[in-house]
Amino acid sequence: FAKNMGLYGERAGAYSVITASKEEADRVTSQIKILIRALYSNPPVNGARLAAEILNDQELRAIWLKDVKTMADRIINIRAQLKGNLVKLGSSRSWDHITNQIGMFCYSGMTAENVERLSKEFSIYLTKDGRISMAGVTSKNVDYLAHAMHEVTK
Repeated sequence: FAKNMGLYGERAGAYSVITASKEEADRVTSQIKILIRALYSNPPVNGARLAAEILNDQELRAIWLKDVKTMADRIINIRAQLKGNLVKLGSSRSWDHITNQIGMFCYSGMTAENVERLSKEFSIYLTKDGRISMAGVTSKNVDYLAHAMHEVTK
């Protein structure tokens, strides 16, 4: 929830484990509590309270779900634009993975050398493994990103 509810500093979230029985769930829960106790004494509650308020109110939940869908659709669309632009530029690579993946991040398949060139030559910054934050790609910069990716992967 930290990202899609704007609760970055609140560390709201969930950890889910599927078990075969209630007894096993109790044992797993007991072990998780032991492990996390060393990480924090009192977890933050503000984010959890805000998330609970949104999720437990039908009207707020509907608004939030609509917002999440809008964001997801924008990222899906921008992925398609990025891939389409790379194809239009004549890239000999397959960029299907850009549209086959889902979520806010895209593993581009670019090498550390490609990433370094993006940084030095185009002022585009990715993680060394080529991961792109698709949330930061917009209709205003997708053409530039595609051009840069094409240039460094020729």
